[in-house]
Amino acid sequence: MHKLIILIPPPTDEAEFDERWPEFIQLSGTLPGLRRETTSRITIKMFGSSPLTLIHELYFDTADAVREALNSATGTEAGKTLQRITKGNVTLLLAEHQEDDPAHYAAPPSPKGESDPQTGSLR
Repeated sequence: MHKLIILIPPPTDEAEFDERWPEFIQLSGTLPGLRRETTSRITIKMFGSSPLTLIHELYFDTADAVREALNSATGTEAGKTLQRITKGNVTLLLAEHQEDDPAHYAAPPSPKGESDPQTGSLR
């Protein structure tokens, strides 16, 4: 699976952005090949210096499906709308998306003298 990631820093006029954001959502939701769409509004910056207010992700089966969607009439209109709403202050990324399964990763070894949580015996 691949996704288009849209990173949006704080807008200069937040009220205007919030009012116009649905214009983009209405278009992006009809992109050909779209499998899933999510929006994450940043509420707390835990660490780092990235000034983001919103992360929007559009999921597709393949990278080619993303390209086809962006080059469609709807994709072109959605892109223009996004540029207008953000005043061009936006970052787009294309990423291969994988779900991690912790069961596929070995647990790190415990320091000597600690007990095994499953058996209770000392290692």
